[in-house]
Amino acid sequence: MMIEYKPGQAPSRGATGPRGDARLLAAILAAVAAGCTTVGPNFKPPAAPSVAGYTSPGERTAPAVDVEGATPGPAFAPGAKVTADWWTLFRSPDLDRLVKQAIAGSPTIESAQARLAEAREGIAEARSALYPQVSFNAGIAEERQSAAAFGLAPQVFPLPSSFNLFQVGPTASYSLDLFGGARRRIEKQAALADLQRDQLDAAYLVLTGDTVRQAIEVAAVRAQLKAVNDILDIDRQNLDLVRKERHAGTVPDSDVVTAESQLAADETLRPPLDQQLSVARHALAVLTGRAPGDWSPPDFDLAALTLPGQLPVSLPSELVHQRPDILAAEAELHAASAQIGVATAQLYPEITLSAGISASSLNGGALFSPAGLVWSVAAGLTQPLFDGGLRRAQRRAALADFKASAADYKQTVLLSFGQVADILQALTHDADMLAAQQHALELASESERLQRINYSAGGVGILPLLDAQRQYQQARLGFARAQGQRYQDTGQLFVAIGGGWWSANLAVTDNDSRPPASPKSIEPKFVNYK
Repeated sequence: MMIEYKPGQAPSRGATGPRGDARLLAAILAAVAAGCTTVGPNFKPPAAPSVAGYTSPGERTAPAVDVEGATPGPAFAPGAKVTADWWTLFRSPDLDRLVKQAIAGSPTIESAQARLAEAREGIAEARSALYPQVSFNAGIAEERQSAAAFGLAPQVFPLPSSFNLFQVGPTASYSLDLFGGARRRIEKQAALADLQRDQLDAAYLVLTGDTVRQAIEVAAVRAQLKAVNDILDIDRQNLDLVRKERHAGTVPDSDVVTAESQLAADETLRPPLDQQLSVARHALAVLTGRAPGDWSPPDFDLAALTLPGQLPVSLPSELVHQRPDILAAEAELHAASAQIGVATAQLYPEITLSAGISASSLNGGALFSPAGLVWSVAAGLTQPLFDGGLRRAQRRAALADFKASAADYKQTVLLSFGQVADILQALTHDADMLAAQQHALELASESERLQRINYSAGGVGILPLLDAQRQYQQARLGFARAQGQRYQDTGQLFVAIGGGWWSANLAVTDNDSRPPASPKSIEPKFVNYK
């Protein structure tokens, strides 16, 4: 249904002509502005969880006790803030430079920044609906008209068979946001921009975490390779010892073959480690935005890394406000809430005001003559009467999407808590494992030394010596792996609790335009953290 007001009609008490039209238009605008409302729910972020800790009751999350000189695990500092450059806690200048190179050269970060800029332009695009749309038109047309179309007798008022019509002038239109549909679209675009900002933070955190992880992998594999090289040196010493004993006639040829077999078996330990080292180096090159053939990362050593004495652990109530994936899930929930308002507003009437003025002439010379001015003012109303249930189905779909987004938010929070709990326990067990591996290494080293002395003195055969050597080999490699794993889990803890990263660290302007909550705000009550 369209209601159109035409100039020249008498709307009220003789108010005719341009002045009366202007007064009527102003009255309509004032009345509409006074009655504007925003339908749909106002979003309210989910409440922070009430849980105080991450791990299950009874689980130990304290550092391991010092065992036989082993370094105990770092202490946890609940509630402490995470620094933005968290990797600097490892006190490695090479690692610091590498992470900064990854940040500067990552195509993933560049892509996420562009997506964020695109989303923020979407806010500006949505905001344009709140302003009048003004355009300028100009045209020329050849027309043929009939005098009868104007209620004139062709014999009395003959018209030319055809003529050229010149027209030029501006037009303006304005859609009244009576029920807040445009404002809800702006709110939705702002939430989607928040989503892109949070995804940028997530990409930033994943990049820095992966870079640190691969650098520690390089250091851990190099430590294992050093252990294998030391084991091979011992194998060669044993083989030389056995050969001397064979030349002296004190041992059979089988002892030489057994020692050679042990050396050959231990030499198979190197290729898999070499492959792991190559993969980690290639991954670091890609993370820094380079091809593996164009750049090689520095050689990291576990001895050059310092384990932080204290590890900050955010409280669960703080975690939901700093982890990018949780914030992204909240932004999706916000966008779904705004979409309910958009779908609800489509059920109500839409009023559009339009006006235009143009100069018309049958020849270009009289185009700007005052007698050729033509103007119009109109108001149109559109009310959906029957659409086959389209709009109501769209609103029901928006409500279902909000419920799904709330469930997704809950799942994201639960998975985040589970990840932090796993890493806290891993760090506790890492300290236990490292202490046990160090104790086993000391005993295996002493056993291997004594067996070599006994073999040289002829007290034992070759098999006890090789058995002691195998135990030493396992203890040496196990200790190197335990060291690397503890560093890995330390870095993963910073990533799991959010890493302290925000978009501001990337020099991205944050135009957060989230509307404030109101008493009518909608909150997903069914999001339960317990």
